[in-house]
Amino acid sequence: MRTKTRDTETSAAFHTDLYELGNLQGALHSGVAGRRAVFEVFARRLPPGRRYGVFCGLGRILEALGRFRFTEAQLGWLEANGAVDEPTRRFLAGWRFTGDVWAYPEGELYFPYSPVLTVRATFGEAVLLETLLLSVCNWDCGVASAASRMVSAARGRPIIEMGSRRTHEGAAVAAARAAYIAGFSATSNLEAGLRYDIPVRGTAAHCFTLAHADEVSAFRAQVATQGPGTTLLVDTYDVEQGIRNAVLAAGPELGGIRIDSGELLRLVPRARRLLDELGARGARIVSTGGLDEYAMDELSRGPVDGFGAGERLIGHPSPGFVYKLVAIAEGDGDGAPMRPVAKRSAGKSNLGGQKWAYREHDADGHAVAEHLVTGDAPAASPPPGEPLQARVVAGGEIVWECGVEAARAHHEAAKRRLAPEHLSIQAGVPAMQACLWARRTEEARH
Repeated sequence: MRTKTRDTETSAAFHTDLYELGNLQGALHSGVAGRRAVFEVFARRLPPGRRYGVFCGLGRILEALGRFRFTEAQLGWLEANGAVDEPTRRFLAGWRFTGDVWAYPEGELYFPYSPVLTVRATFGEAVLLETLLLSVCNWDCGVASAASRMVSAARGRPIIEMGSRRTHEGAAVAAARAAYIAGFSATSNLEAGLRYDIPVRGTAAHCFTLAHADEVSAFRAQVATQGPGTTLLVDTYDVEQGIRNAVLAAGPELGGIRIDSGELLRLVPRARRLLDELGARGARIVSTGGLDEYAMDELSRGPVDGFGAGERLIGHPSPGFVYKLVAIAEGDGDGAPMRPVAKRSAGKSNLGGQKWAYREHDADGHAVAEHLVTGDAPAASPPPGEPLQARVVAGGEIVWECGVEAARAHHEAAKRRLAPEHLSIQAGVPAMQACLWARRTEEARH
């Protein structure tokens, strides 16, 4: 089978939808394309029962923004397929983003209507970014939010991300990054380890055991190549016999066992007793196999030492982020006044005008409210709390840098600033909702 030769491998410009180009084409015709505009990314609600979400993917967005250029091959394809007219093609040929981007720190918590990312640019520039921004935010934030709940449920036990075989190969790398930022200890994905310097873990699968004449032979081969400190998968045939064979092959210095199936609440305590009886008191027990945060919550009350998560992490509910125009200049030029705009349709309404977010904390340091003020610049007299947004792109140039380790540390600190009840994995209402700040009565009187 022949494949087309493309020079688009390094371009992110086609990670978009055709209707974005239709928006641009119509705006070039009407004259709106050159007007200053403000777009915001936010979610109207959290998935049912969730108390907070995790903002993740900013580093990937900035990297992709730097590659958002239309190549000759892409422009030729658009022309050959009649996708755009000639004025639009000319615009795209010289296009580069020259606007500003404001965002929450990666790893920060968000709530309904939190303006996690704001784009200030001409309408023609900003409208092209919708699909890219939403695809990254909805995937990365969804994975990170699910992973964060699992970390809470695990009660300090390490969790390995193992979801690569449950999603697209590119999405698997992004999922590993998001899960690590949210507190996972490692990933099984080699590309994620190489690209983001995430610890990588993995030993052997059931097929390795099945390929040998018996379980002991398979275990001995693994120990011979990976050392007695390896983790042996003991549930291919019978868990109890598998544990006995694991200790027989590795001795009392066995590093650990992994149980991937069965009734784990019954098997894990039995496995611990048997390992201790056989002298492998230091051997870890790792539980995997379609676990979600509720299973981890139950298991972490017993003698489990770690988890692996894949299917339920990858199958997270979508955060439902949207990218909405909230303000546009009433005319051309930098001096034209900005006009707030907003949808009013039932169930999809939002507040017009650019929002600036501040999070208020109580005397114990716990977050209690997220205040929004509208305007072209941060509030001169801000509401109580700490500002949440920072400018990450200025005039098209990236001015913010934060690796996965810094994002991971920020998320851990942000979680500590939620009250314990808001960290619960049980269904509940969001800890707060971002709302317009109403000055206190006594302040208003002055």
